Amino acid sequence: MKPLQAHIIDTTLRDGEQAAGVVFSLEEKLKIAGLLHNAAVPEVEIGTPAISTKEKENIKTLVGAGFSFKCLAWCRALPQDIDHAAETGVQGVHISFPVSSIHLRALGKNEIWVITQLKEMLNYAAGRFDYVTIGAQDASRSGPSFLTDFIGHAMLYGAARIRIADTVGILNPLSVASLFGKLKKEYPAVPFEFHGHNDLGMATANTVAALLSGADAASVTVNGLGERSGNAVLEEVIMALQLSSRIETGIQTRYLTELSSFVQQASNRSLSDMKPITGKYAISHESGIHTQCLLTDRNTYQIIDALSVGRSEEPFVFGKHSGSRALCSFLSSKGCNLTERESIKMLNEVKKTSDKLKRSLTESELLGLYKHR
Repeated sequence: MKPLQAHIIDTTLRDGEQAAGVVFSLEEKLKIAGLLHNAAVPEVEIGTPAISTKEKENIKTLVGAGFSFKCLAWCRALPQDIDHAAETGVQGVHISFPVSSIHLRALGKNEIWVITQLKEMLNYAAGRFDYVTIGAQDASRSGPSFLTDFIGHAMLYGAARIRIADTVGILNPLSVASLFGKLKKEYPAVPFEFHGHNDLGMATANTVAALLSGADAASVTVNGLGERSGNAVLEEVIMALQLSSRIETGIQTRYLTELSSFVQQASNRSLSDMKPITGKYAISHESGIHTQCLLTDRNTYQIIDALSVGRSEEPFVFGKHSGSRALCSFLSSKGCNLTERESIKMLNEVKKTSDKLKRSLTESELLGLYKHR
């Protein structure tokens, strides 16, 4: 049986850069785009042309660089935004519409305006782009009847795909599954995309749930960069799909660590050492119970192959929780051999020193303890 497929849209250069205080230079955008190209990401939302003349010129440069992915520009439901996008040379546009009562009230609009403008904008964009996708902004707080009505009209007027946006991250995996179950039952042939925000820490889980429940595509960002608490994390969604759900994306995962590291640097947003997939300690081990098994088979306590995400296997960490087998293995690799009695004594020294320093020991500190044993 052919494996399930998921279409990944990266929006680091658009929604990611909307994170408070984040600004990418053109050189950084080209580097990020180049890494997304190397990773074979099929579609990238590369910016919002209406922001400024400079932004429009940057998008033109990105489009002209010849990357393999489809270039998509983000637009409000305004003719001038479509005009700006058309001037950049992007293949497609994403037009976003408010669909919840709270967003409509804030913008001074109503549902009649949405449906009328939906038809006008799709007609206006037709012929200018290879494809036009439509976004249901704040869909997670929209009334169910209006959301299904919106989807029906969008497809009738020629939308290529519908984005269901959890704009404030209010959904959970169960409610996501329920929502897409209902939407696919109502519109089985409609290509749906999920766009999740991370306000309650569930964006990645919600995105995986959406793709398991009927969504065909998902928009994500490197490191989960984005407004407030960010978006679903590109590298975590891809590896979760691959390892926990047997869903293929076509992404070359060996570029994920380089992507994550560069976006961390360019955005000036530090990552947690424990961040899944690309964090400093994501594949590190200290516990003696674990390391004893890991020396025999890395799969016992590690499901991520370091090379598959562009990393090297990390040496064991030595500290309070270490075991003698891992310690002896490390020292042996340095040409330092211990008797069983010596290994027990040195392990006790390692644990006492770690307790005192409140951290693990460096390689030089371990070798120093060996020398003065």
